[in-house]
Amino acid sequence: MNTFEDKIQPGDTVPVTTYKAARAVAGVVESHFEKHHVSAIKHYEQEVAPRPNAQIIEAIIDTTFWASLRREEGRSPKVSIAFLAPENSESPLIFGERLKFTANVLTKLAPAVERSGIHLGVWFYENELYIWGTTRHIPGLCFVLEVIEPGMLVIKHRRVDGFGKFVNVAVLKGDQVKIINEESGKVRDCPSLISSMIGFTSSSLWNDSLNVLVQLSVSMRDHGRGGILLVVPSKSQDWRESIIHPISYAVQPAFSELAELHKQHSGELTPVLWQSKLNSAVNNLAGLTAVDGATIINDKYELLAFGAKIGRSPNGKPVEEMLVTEPIIGNRGVVVHPVQSGGTRHLSAAQFVHDQHDAIALVASQDGRFTIFSWSGCENKVQAHRVDALLL
Repeated sequence: MNTFEDKIQPGDTVPVTTYKAARAVAGVVESHFEKHHVSAIKHYEQEVAPRPNAQIIEAIIDTTFWASLRREEGRSPKVSIAFLAPENSESPLIFGERLKFTANVLTKLAPAVERSGIHLGVWFYENELYIWGTTRHIPGLCFVLEVIEPGMLVIKHRRVDGFGKFVNVAVLKGDQVKIINEESGKVRDCPSLISSMIGFTSSSLWNDSLNVLVQLSVSMRDHGRGGILLVVPSKSQDWRESIIHPISYAVQPAFSELAELHKQHSGELTPVLWQSKLNSAVNNLAGLTAVDGATIINDKYELLAFGAKIGRSPNGKPVEEMLVTEPIIGNRGVVVHPVQSGGTRHLSAAQFVHDQHDAIALVASQDGRFTIFSWSGCENKVQAHRVDALLL
């Protein structure tokens, strides 16, 4: 297996960094990649990307951060950096001459690579970082740094199996650093959806990255209009007690395109065709959440209604408190009233889960916040999981 340590020798130098958060997070990120390289070697046959050390991580973050604050022709750069050599990539576009990895060069190149799925390839040559070209295909566990907005960066990597959303490792915004806590998925009453977003199961094996709810969450957040997705049990109709009738946009019979595609993953379609059809179905359903009201699906991914109004169950009591958590290191849950955590969407979602303990609610805000509501039997209250950092 390729490792970056083969490239760095005693005495090699890297650029001096001035962005303090880069230095603060570099060691933790290095440990993350080291840990999961070891896990991948044990459980997967696929080749994985070379892993960077803390010096290189710090240097890449520092240069990219300062580039993100610049403007080219009135626009801020949005770029994705992948740390790998050309030979580690499939069908790379290689420049005739390598370009020094500097903030100025990044700003100039950004317009050509700002579309989703394109990465600038960066590698270490002769004691310096250089941009060698671009790539759309990177191996599992490849270190990726993406600029979300000026001063806001996300460290992530591709899953070993190649499907689904990249796994986020840390989010940096100015001097604020959020490091994803992989242990969050192991806490009691934590929905399996959280574990899938984080990217790992409790046994440290790679999780099923094809979790449909993860992709729905990403698509809901991307449309930017806000929305609610309720996931109810397929074997019960109790959820109807918490919905105001008649439902404006009921779906009869239940629309099962997503459910059928989820079943087909066993091999009825080629992986590329299946993924394409799944993405289309996910975006179609997620688009319905932009309509005022709640979109409702069951645990088989069948669409039951959209634009539905949530009301308190006849036998229910008003929700008065919930436990707010965020899956980042150092976070501690805080008990608050639902109105302290958001607007009417958050309050209605919390009330729905308060009445329907076997349901979950996914809430996207227009400002990019994303919250998953579930019932905690241990705490005997609604839990609100803030997962923005997992979806960037």
